[in-house]
Amino acid sequence: MKIVRSSLALASLVGSALAGGIYTLDECVSGEGFYDSFNFENIIDPTNGRVMYVDRTTAQNLNLTYATSDTFILRADHTTVLNANDTGRNSVRIRSNNQYYQHVVVFDIQHIPEGCGTWPAIWETKESDWPASGEVDILEGVNNVVPNQSTLHTSHNCSMPNNTIQSGTLITTNCDASVAYNVGCAVKLTEDMNSFGPAFNNIGGGWYAMERTLHYIKVWFWERCDPFVPLDVRTGAWIIDTDTWGIPAANFPNNTECDIQSHFGGNNIIINLTFCGDWAGNAAVYNASGCPLDCVTYVDNNPSAFTNAYFEISSMNIYK
Repeated sequence: MKIVRSSLALASLVGSALAGGIYTLDECVSGEGFYDSFNFENIIDPTNGRVMYVDRTTAQNLNLTYATSDTFILRADHTTVLNANDTGRNSVRIRSNNQYYQHVVVFDIQHIPEGCGTWPAIWETKESDWPASGEVDILEGVNNVVPNQSTLHTSHNCSMPNNTIQSGTLITTNCDASVAYNVGCAVKLTEDMNSFGPAFNNIGGGWYAMERTLHYIKVWFWERCDPFVPLDVRTGAWIIDTDTWGIPAANFPNNTECDIQSHFGGNNIIINLTFCGDWAGNAAVYNASGCPLDCVTYVDNNPSAFTNAYFEISSMNIYK
């Protein structure tokens, strides 16, 4: 299901109150609606993963994506043993048809990919001019290592202050993609170890939200059974007020070292699952995670290890 509603249709309900943290629903995507709102990227993985991103027809024929009335599944192959000549494990990378500037996106997620060698992500960027229009990693991690990490990647001259009000922990401050092998300015959601991996799946997932304005970019996470999930988030309300959502898990403010407006342009939303590659397959990272063998050998020879390597997404709501 895909429902698109103009924010103007509700403007009369809130009048001049449409300011600050108040937004109205612009897109509601669920189930089969993901096929309408996203395109399948049949491309070579730009992060050098042990993966083959397939087109929509192949994905559906191989049951790597399927939908019900209220859920969308995106997964990788979990039956094929690979050999050295194979391009990689079949998987899926989808990119939104629309680009977004100032907006809020809320994902209701039941399950995320897990397993050694996995690198799942939900993020925003403009691929054609990366990193000029910026990148926002909302949900990302590797090899089941907790917690989730939310990160910005930008062009030159963008850094975050150490004294930001957020519940997560700032681990790197320089967002410049050309510095330190593109680690970006990253926040680990250390306040909630259920924000990623098997722990996330064991609690039935939860909600991830990201708000982007001219003045800041914020990320929130709420567990499925958290009694403090904002009602407008839990119900997918027509009108939301981010000012009532509390302290964000990650907060990237405009500051003297980074002008958010000049570093971020129109971005697409991307959902993908790769294997190994520049991060998950980095030998030091992979070994530190406690995973066996080396990443490529493990991914090639253990397809059954990826039975749970899938996204199950109930909905994606865009507010403007």
